Amino acid sequence: MRVGVGILGGGTVGGTLARKLLDDHEVIASKSGVELALVKVAVRDMAKPRAFPAEYATDDLESVVDDPSVKLVVELMGGLEPARSLVLRALAQGKAVVTANKELVAADGPELFQEAASHGVSLLFEAAVGGGIPLIRPLSESLAGERLTRVLGIVNGTTNFILSAMDSEGRDYADVLEEAQRLGYAEADPTADVGGGDAAAKAAILAALAFGVWVGGDGVYREGITEIQTDDIEFGRRLGYCIKLLAVGEDTPAGVAVRVHPAMVPLDHPLASVRGAHNAVFVEGPAVGDLLFMGPGAGGDPTATAVLGDVIDAARELLAGTQVVPRIQFGAGRLAEFEQVLSQFYIRLEVADAPGVLAQIAGVFGDHGVSIRSVWQEGRGGAATLLLVTHEATEGDQQAALDAIRSLDTVRQVAAAIRVIGS
Repeated sequence: MRVGVGILGGGTVGGTLARKLLDDHEVIASKSGVELALVKVAVRDMAKPRAFPAEYATDDLESVVDDPSVKLVVELMGGLEPARSLVLRALAQGKAVVTANKELVAADGPELFQEAASHGVSLLFEAAVGGGIPLIRPLSESLAGERLTRVLGIVNGTTNFILSAMDSEGRDYADVLEEAQRLGYAEADPTADVGGGDAAAKAAILAALAFGVWVGGDGVYREGITEIQTDDIEFGRRLGYCIKLLAVGEDTPAGVAVRVHPAMVPLDHPLASVRGAHNAVFVEGPAVGDLLFMGPGAGGDPTATAVLGDVIDAARELLAGTQVVPRIQFGAGRLAEFEQVLSQFYIRLEVADAPGVLAQIAGVFGDHGVSIRSVWQEGRGGAATLLLVTHEATEGDQQAALDAIRSLDTVRQVAAAIRVIGS
């Protein structure tokens, strides 16, 4: 029995998937026991050359969803609309849906999962977080019985490429960003990547799966990499760190805390060795210990391969006429206020090179319940650069201390304040 597949979006991933369905038809059937038949691919521009024959292309999005021969819809358009409406339309017709749209899942996950469950069909999204890295199945199935304590990782290839190049080549942010755009790693408008929005959507999904509590994109604190300077990359290396944009989810006594921000990562930590556009996610639990998932986080072939795995699972369920893939479920829980999260900071201060300055600064930190772990100072005539690494304290106390330090006459600038992870 064949399962007709319709694809919404014929870009890099959609075009690659369409080509795989056509070229590898017999291999997929022999290995999976499922015969997948490509029916239609919705595209925006019919005149643009594609990786698949033009006869499959259409610019009528709804015709793909409504075609009676399409039993499984793959949404690869991205964005919230019209993707959301089309996915709901497909589910309402009892058609299984596979998506790689992290923004959609992070924003409307519970509603979409409920709609899929009410019609007895699958909604699968393995490629929404790590591209070609298998993450969703391990978190939702293999580790479903483990009380995970933390997930953290590099989930945006663009920012990792930029930070890796700044680190290895000593170039500044603007220069590397321009190269990333030229090479196709960054969009013409890179805001979603460099501002942390893309990583925040992925962090919300990862945390929800890891801890069983729905987070949503709005529940994620986010901070991008646009203010990272080569000075701090160099100083960080001297102190034994490299800088990465991390997605962090933790199950804390105050609730589930999820955030995205640049972080100083110890050079001996597994995430420190993840270079270029690769992604990696570190999962921690009391029974399993530490698990690392690493690989290409984007690109047509890796992402299409992850999508194809979901397509095969969804098709098997349609053919079996019963549930094969466990449904995603979320229980009761609460989200921690970001001010309650424990943080540790690397801080670079430009100060007056005068007696008593360090003691004054240490006193301000102490007044706010923050202790200093290490200090490094470099004088330059009447000025000095002061590097501090704090011990853990609540985010609220750390920020209050920084605000107070900014008001000191002896402090000319708080040049950098970057969180420290894993030390």
